[in-house]
Amino acid sequence: MVNVRDIKTAVKIGSLVLKNPVMPASGTFGYGEEFASFVDYNLLGAIVVKGLSLEPRAGNPPPRIIETTGGMLNAIGMENIGVHAFIKEKLPFLAQFNCAVIANVYGETVEEYQKVAEILSGAKGVHALEINISCPNVKKGGIAFGTDPDTVHDITGKVKQATNLPVIVKLSPNVTDIAEIAVSAQDAGADAVSLINTLTGMSVDIISRTSNIANLTGGLSGPAIKPIALRMVWEVAKKVSIPIIGIGGIMSPEDAVEFLIVGASAIQVGTANLINPLATMDILEGILAYLEVSDIMDIKDLVGSLKTERPREE
Repeated sequence: MVNVRDIKTAVKIGSLVLKNPVMPASGTFGYGEEFASFVDYNLLGAIVVKGLSLEPRAGNPPPRIIETTGGMLNAIGMENIGVHAFIKEKLPFLAQFNCAVIANVYGETVEEYQKVAEILSGAKGVHALEINISCPNVKKGGIAFGTDPDTVHDITGKVKQATNLPVIVKLSPNVTDIAEIAVSAQDAGADAVSLINTLTGMSVDIISRTSNIANLTGGLSGPAIKPIALRMVWEVAKKVSIPIIGIGGIMSPEDAVEFLIVGASAIQVGTANLINPLATMDILEGILAYLEVSDIMDIKDLVGSLKTERPREE
């Protein structure tokens, strides 16, 4: 059996090298300070902060979170303090840790994405950008950026022009062919893609016959979406050569390993953080244990190792 201390776990995202593949998903870890009493940030591959817009946003009215079977629906509405306040008030806290900081970027126009990316690129302590293209394009009637390959190509290219940081494009699952979207992002210069974002869903109160969320619909996350997320990561891995960050219902080390096997180079832990604040630590420890017992010296040897034919029974 290999010694866990000898196992190589580094992951490269563009020019950024992460010490290991584990990071929290945007929106489930706040700006970082919120989980500092539970998690040793020096052990994480990266911290992904909640989505940042050019100006502060109040988000949607409550109720905006509801638990569902095997998951939860949320319609937070991208509530955040704005990119300038983040840099001034939140980023200095993260600078004390030996951990990459990935800023999630939100916009309602291509120009807003570009501006936020430009501002973050000049901030010391931000190591990469994750572009949330599941947002509504107000110039096109609120249709999400991430549903059209040409729009994805355009926004990815414009953001790349505005920054010298690695760009990760976060893909929406609410499309017909997610691999086609991923290829568009890659062709425009994306350094990686992360997937999946939440699936659009509803929850209804049968007494009042109204939605349990004021926004009527919300994003479904949690273990219920893991099989869909796994399938989509596998589909994308067959079509792109850039790294994939797997997201969607990762609650345990075994879940994380599944994503690596189907082609993800790294993973993000989302809803699990809201149930178990130590989830990222538990999952990292479990991945290392799996590599050790499997005699895998380099995590890269696990990535994309799915066998498409089951062994024949004797």
